[in-house]
Amino acid sequence: MKLLVVEDEAKLGAYLRKGLGEQGFVVDVARDGIDGRHLALEGEYDLIVLDAMLPGIDGFAVLSAIRQAKNTPVLMLTARDAVEDRVRGLRAGADDYMAKPFAFSELVARVDALLRRGGGARTEKSLFRVADLEVDLIKRRAVRGGRRLDLTAKEFALLALLVRRGGEILSRTVLAEQVWDMNFDSDTNVVEVAVRRLRSKLDDPFETKLLHTARGMGYVLELRE
Repeated sequence: MKLLVVEDEAKLGAYLRKGLGEQGFVVDVARDGIDGRHLALEGEYDLIVLDAMLPGIDGFAVLSAIRQAKNTPVLMLTARDAVEDRVRGLRAGADDYMAKPFAFSELVARVDALLRRGGGARTEKSLFRVADLEVDLIKRRAVRGGRRLDLTAKEFALLALLVRRGGEILSRTVLAEQVWDMNFDSDTNVVEVAVRRLRSKLDDPFETKLLHTARGMGYVLELRE
């Protein structure tokens, strides 16, 4: 699942990217209203976390632009906690509203609730099946042969990307960019290590293998005869 965080406080933006990333989300961060509006309108996101007080244009203007074009769920996260501000945000089209300071666990719970509610524009599949593997992107749960797989956040993010693009060979560069939000460095083996750990849980206990290596190209998740 891909989220956009529009937050001008650098430390908070980095904290949200790291924390939500550890929950299995792919997160983009915009530092001002202009960039936030551009990403929100041009990108495809499952949910947007939007601050109200932003440089450039404020969050309410960003929200208005989003609502003119999309129904992407929006959670407003702001220091403004007056009733009139909450009412303004909700009337402008926000799906939920949280005031700073906040508990990260509550933020995650609200994000999950909004994703389960399924905003009108979110038509992407959330449940995937390959052979006896079932991956639920919203519940962030993977089950194979009736057995739940005990995956870390990064392992699940890797599996989610592979299953969403099932049958397609994904290069190490693509995996590094999409899962770790990093440029691929040929001197690092982070992708190989993560694939090896995922394979030990996904394939090793089962006779039929689903995660395959395409030598010199990357990795693919598919059922082969």
